[in-house]
Amino acid sequence: MLARGKIRGHDGWVRMLIVEDEEALAESIASGLTADGHEPVLAHDGNTGYALALAGGFDVIVLDIMLPGRNGFRVCRDLREQGVRTPILMLTAKDGELDEAEALDTGADDFLRKPFSFVVLLARLRALQRRGLGSDVEGGESRLRCGDLVVDLGQRRCWRGEVDIALTARELDVLCALMRRSPDVMPKGELIDVVWGVGFEGDQNVAEVYVGYLRRK
Repeated sequence: MLARGKIRGHDGWVRMLIVEDEEALAESIASGLTADGHEPVLAHDGNTGYALALAGGFDVIVLDIMLPGRNGFRVCRDLREQGVRTPILMLTAKDGELDEAEALDTGADDFLRKPFSFVVLLARLRALQRRGLGSDVEGGESRLRCGDLVVDLGQRRCWRGEVDIALTARELDVLCALMRRSPDVMPKGELIDVVWGVGFEGDQNVAEVYVGYLRRK
């Protein structure tokens, strides 16, 4: 099943993919997004959501974990393996840090527990869009550079010297935040605000976890 929000001809409005099998919730989210000036596209199962996301054309993806056909973890992992770098916000009705950790490890950029307010959802989506569209211009190119470490922001690609470094979406966001502050030290609280968003309610030690991932790579 697929439904499409009203198409608006305004360059400032964002096209969002909402993959949610609870149709009433999906329609409610779509209604709010349309009223806010966005163009939501709905999918109610994992296989349809994956196919739409793979085709591209979206600024942000909202992805439920518990989906028929293909669960959200698998959708996210498969998209990242196919090179899709669209920011992904995962929704979960479950409690516990394991789901949050798996969401991030599969390549999601953020997560939100149900039930949630539309105001919070919209704020998270805007933060993801800003991170996804952000760029620093260096020498006419959209790149960050620290010594021989280079990040191409447009391609979401990282390399050191001649060696490519495979990073998840979250690892790349953390690295970019640190590179933008180099050579200054970035406080953990500021890193959390920049990468995970102001109002992040998870364990702030996640920052150390991701810095550890980067050091190993």
